[in-house]
Amino acid sequence: MLSSVQTISHIGLDGQKIDVEADMHNGLPAFIIVGMANKAVDEAKERVRGALKNSNLVLPPRRITLNLAPADLPKIGSSFDLAMAVSLLVASKQIKQVGKESMFFGELGLDGSTRPVSGALATAQIAKQLGLKRLYISSKVAKQAAIIKEVEVYPVDNLFELYQHLLGEKLITPLNPTKLKAKIADSEVDLSEIYGQSQAKRAIEIAAAGNHNILLTGPPGSGKTMLAKALVGLLPKPSFSEMLEITRIHSLAGADKDSITTNRPFRSPHHTASDISLIGGGQWPKPGEISLAHKGVLFLDELPEFKRNVLEVLRQPIEDGMVTVSRATATYQFPARFLLVAAQNPCPCGFFGDSTNTCTCSIAQLNRYKTRVSGPLLDRIDLIVPVDKIKTDELIHKKHVEKTQDVHQRILRARKIQETRFNNFPITTNNEMTNKNIRDFCDISNALEQLAKTAIDKMNLSARSYMRVLKVSRTIADLDGSRQILSKHFAEALQYRAAKSTI
Repeated sequence: MLSSVQTISHIGLDGQKIDVEADMHNGLPAFIIVGMANKAVDEAKERVRGALKNSNLVLPPRRITLNLAPADLPKIGSSFDLAMAVSLLVASKQIKQVGKESMFFGELGLDGSTRPVSGALATAQIAKQLGLKRLYISSKVAKQAAIIKEVEVYPVDNLFELYQHLLGEKLITPLNPTKLKAKIADSEVDLSEIYGQSQAKRAIEIAAAGNHNILLTGPPGSGKTMLAKALVGLLPKPSFSEMLEITRIHSLAGADKDSITTNRPFRSPHHTASDISLIGGGQWPKPGEISLAHKGVLFLDELPEFKRNVLEVLRQPIEDGMVTVSRATATYQFPARFLLVAAQNPCPCGFFGDSTNTCTCSIAQLNRYKTRVSGPLLDRIDLIVPVDKIKTDELIHKKHVEKTQDVHQRILRARKIQETRFNNFPITTNNEMTNKNIRDFCDISNALEQLAKTAIDKMNLSARSYMRVLKVSRTIADLDGSRQILSKHFAEALQYRAAKSTI
């Protein structure tokens, strides 16, 4: 008898419906899987054979062929096990043909139990897009899949339980839709714990308000890492759609198979990271660090210590908010709309320009250090902020300073202004504005035109740099509650661009 059961094959963040067809006929006993299956899929025949046997179900000693259609699409992973087992049960007439509105997704152990697999949420979303009504998935990841209300999610503990359900003997109760409650990302550092650094605190407030990339440069121990960690707590709670995006990416990457991400991510890869680990890829591409930081913060500490080729791959994703990984078999796209926070010392020893410590670097060392971060990459960073050594009085006599919660409220008001402004556009923050948006929303007065012309000439600003100055000016005006960009807003934005000349 021929049977057909549906499952999903993930291709990047997208997916393709797969028909698992089983055919049994007389001949020498054999178990063959066809359809461009990789090693993990081919090994499924042993897992499925053991799961059926140990669940007191029968696998007839006949010639068995399992076809994964479409046959020209590569199949990877262990998530096809459950669909294969059900297809074999139908083909051997132990259960009736399963309806076309059902989908099966999961790995089987030799004892018949189901195991968690990556991509539960993405699977449920694809099932919804395909018009499927029921999803049978491991109970260990079912809660994540149940976020999608339009699909009934059935948590399966083991194969025998699923067999009884499909027979109608003992039904599995579908999960109630999972309710998500967004929360502010847990920050290790409160702004009130950072001594001094009023200018740097102002800069990270602007960065959080408009989602602007920022570079903190200063000697060791000045508080650069603490400022970066404090920034994530300033960001607003993610919306429901953003939580779905974040959870889907992390689930497919295998980071959070059974959990739900309700806050903004903070990723801090070590400077020894490779370009593939940063942007994603591999033989079967998965999201990299920049995609895992989507809608959150990517913190690159000791920026010049990263390999030059690793940093250069950031240029296109910073502009497009998307990274494309091409392979011979397929092209994969992963979202990468992150807030870049970078930190660096002024020189290899860390004390160039320090009035109390002597720099031991040679001119050649200084020049090599400065060229490790390319001009085009620096051009894509909106705020470049010097973080000077903390003064003795500020360190000993702690003054009353604002807490993260106080600054967070100002950022929420600025974000609300941006949300209203971009209501009819596919963007949410000032940093995402296109040149057309800048013309519409960053119009400068006649009084500012001369200042802008002088700045472009004196500071040798590129077209991209000037547009980024306007974006930052718009964010500063939003924090100030001003509908128009004023001279003080534009001048402050220029100040953060002028710091580039000191690097």
